[in-house]
Amino acid sequence: MARARTQKVGLLRRLPLFLLIWGCVALAMWIPAIYALALDDHDTSRSFFYSGILGLFLVATIALASSSRMPRRGTLGQLAVLLGCFTVLPVFLAVPFHDALGNTTFLNAYFDMVSALTTTGADLFPDPDRLTAPLHLWRALVGWMGGLLMWISAAAILAPLSLGGFEVTARGQPGRPVSGVAQSEKVDPRGRLIRVTRTLTPVYIGLTAVIWVLLLIAGENGLTAVCHAMSVMATSGISPVGGLEGAQAGFTGEAILFLFMFFALSRLTFSTDTATTGYSRLDKDPEFRIGLMVVLAVATLLFLRVLAGVSEIGAQIDPLQALQVLWGMMFTVMAFLTTTGFESANWDDAQQLSGLGTPGLILMGLALIGGGVATTAGGVKLLRVFALYLNGAREIDRLIYPSSISGAGGGNRRIQSGGAFIAWIFLMLLALTLAVFNLLLAAMGSGFEQAMVLSVAALSTTGPLIELATDVPIRLIDLPGSAKMTLCAAMVIGRLETLAIVALITPSLWRD
Repeated sequence: MARARTQKVGLLRRLPLFLLIWGCVALAMWIPAIYALALDDHDTSRSFFYSGILGLFLVATIALASSSRMPRRGTLGQLAVLLGCFTVLPVFLAVPFHDALGNTTFLNAYFDMVSALTTTGADLFPDPDRLTAPLHLWRALVGWMGGLLMWISAAAILAPLSLGGFEVTARGQPGRPVSGVAQSEKVDPRGRLIRVTRTLTPVYIGLTAVIWVLLLIAGENGLTAVCHAMSVMATSGISPVGGLEGAQAGFTGEAILFLFMFFALSRLTFSTDTATTGYSRLDKDPEFRIGLMVVLAVATLLFLRVLAGVSEIGAQIDPLQALQVLWGMMFTVMAFLTTTGFESANWDDAQQLSGLGTPGLILMGLALIGGGVATTAGGVKLLRVFALYLNGAREIDRLIYPSSISGAGGGNRRIQSGGAFIAWIFLMLLALTLAVFNLLLAAMGSGFEQAMVLSVAALSTTGPLIELATDVPIRLIDLPGSAKMTLCAAMVIGRLETLAIVALITPSLWRD
C-alpha cells in the first residue's frame, strides 16, 4: 500500500505542472455535465462531457510523449506555469461554455473564463436568464478553482520567491529565493507544492461545504447556495441570480457570507504556513486589524452620508431602517474590501432613501486596497498598506524629533524601512499600469470615467465594480474585441501582480 502510494507521488512529481492542472479542470467539466443530465439538458451535458474527455485525452497523450523528460525545476518555472494557467487554460475552459451557450462569440466565452479563473467575476451577461443553470454552475466552479489555485500558489510559489506581498517582510529581493526554508525548496519545489496542496485543499473544500449547508438551512435555493458559497471563498462575486437581491436567504444569508469573508482579510484565519515571526496570532495580525478598522470606519462614514442626505430632502428614517442601512453599508464595504463585490440587498434602499448616487469612488478605493496577502483577494493588499503606514508614522516622528530612534520591534522595523520601500515601488508600478490601461481603453473608444472604472475593476479583480461604480452600468458585451482582450491582460496582471510579471521577464533571474 505504502509502495503504491509512493509510486503515485513519484508519477505526480514527473508530470508537468500545467498538465496536472489541465487534467483537474478537465475532470471538473463532468460536474456540470452530470448536473445538466439531471436537468434533462442533454445538449449542455454532452458539451461538457465530451470536452472533459477531449481534455483528458490530450493530457494523457502529452504526458506519454514527455514521460522521458523531467519537468522544469525551480519555483520561477512554476510561476511561469501559473501565468500560462491564467492565459492559455481559459481557451480550453471556454470550449464547452461556448458550445453550450451557442449564441455568443468564442472571444466572449474566453473573456468570461479569464474573468472567472482570475476571480474577477466581471459579468459579461448581466441577464441571469440568458445562461442555463449548468452554465452558472460552471462559471462559479471555474472561479472557485481559480481561488484554490491562488491559495496553493501563495504558499508554494509566491512565498519562496518573495512575491505576492511576501516581499514586504522577506529578507531577500523580490523574485529571488532567500536563505532558509525558501532556499531549500529550490532542491524540491514540486514536493513543497504537493504538500501545500494536500494541506489546503481539504480546508478550502470544507469551508465551501459549510457555507453551502448554512445557506441551504437559511432557505436558499440549492444552485444559488453552492454558487454563492464558491464565490465567497474565491472572492469572485459570481451569482446565478444577479446578486444578493435575487437571493432567498435574506439577512441570514448575508450574515453567513459576511462571516466567511473574513477569510479574505488574513491568511491566518485558515493557515499559519506563511506566518512571519510575531504575527502568528490573529488578534495581533496587522492585516486583520486594519481590515476591521477600514470596514467600520468607511461603513460609518457612508451611514452618516445617508443620514445627511435624508435630512437634506426633509425625510425621516426610523430606527429599523437605520439598522438595515448600517448593515447594508458594512456588508458592501466588506465585500469590496475583500474584492468579492457582492452588494447588500439594503444598498439600493439606502440610495433611494437619501436620494444620493452610488459612492463609486469609495468603492473603487476599497477594491484597490484589497484584502490580505496570500488570500484569494486582489488589490494592493493590507500588509503593504500597513508597511506604508508604519513608514509614514516614522517619518512624522523624525520631523518632530530628528534624533529619535524607532521603537518598533524587529519585524516592524524591517517592514518600516525596506518593506515600505518595496511596497511603495509596487504602488508606483500599479499606478503606472493603471495609467497604461486607461490610455489603451481610451484609445479604443472608452470615455475617461469608463476607462478608469474598467481598469480599476480588472487590476483589483473586482468585476462587480463595473456595474456599481457608475450611475449607468457599463455593458461589457458592447465593448470592441480589442478592449476585451486588453481587459483580459489587465485581469491576469491584477491576479499575478506586477512584481511577478517583472520577475518573469527579467533574464538575470532565469540565469540564476
